Amino acid sequence: MRVTIAGAGAVGRSIAGELLENGHEVLLIDKAPKAISVEGVPQAEWLLADACEIASLDEAGMQRCNVVIAATGDDKVNLVVSLLAKTEYGVPRVVARVNDPRNEWLFNEAWGVDVAVSTPRLMSALVEEAVSVGDLVRLMRFSQGEANLVELTLPPEAPLSGARCGDVAWPRDTALVTIIRGNKVIAPQPDDVLQSGDELLFVAAPEREEELETLLSVRQ
Repeated sequence: MRVTIAGAGAVGRSIAGELLENGHEVLLIDKAPKAISVEGVPQAEWLLADACEIASLDEAGMQRCNVVIAATGDDKVNLVVSLLAKTEYGVPRVVARVNDPRNEWLFNEAWGVDVAVSTPRLMSALVEEAVSVGDLVRLMRFSQGEANLVELTLPPEAPLSGARCGDVAWPRDTALVTIIRGNKVIAPQPDDVLQSGDELLFVAAPEREEELETLLSVRQ
């Protein structure tokens, strides 16, 4: 898979390193000469250019990319890169970094964003996830499809503790994707039995979150 990352700061370089280790081709673009640190990620391709300019994206071969990651520290730049990648080059998957949570509402399909990643919101959600049992925690929003990745740790008194996954009438537009039990990651099957303490990860439509929390919590 070929991935272009706009923004070669600490975030962009870290993402590039992970993707390269997984066998992907990576191009890092940045307009600041001091950000071009080839020795930091020597396996990547590098381009000193403004990712908001069509000429730069042409030079980068954006039409050959499978994924574009807008990872700069400027939300305006990330939105422009996302929009150009999707509308001008038809990139199948666009992931954008949200620096200011107040701007998160802009990072949607209209701006070409498939997945918006808000670092402050994600860190806050992970803190909530670590201390919350029985409360639904939103971890990530998927712009395309209007769905969220949400988590709930099943409390001991929950009515569904001991129920088979296949017997539960889950809300519409909701899918249980993973059960984390101790150090095990379980791909849920109909015969799997829910246990108190299970960390349940769902992809759910936003309007179904309250219904899902009511179903799983002890407050019914």
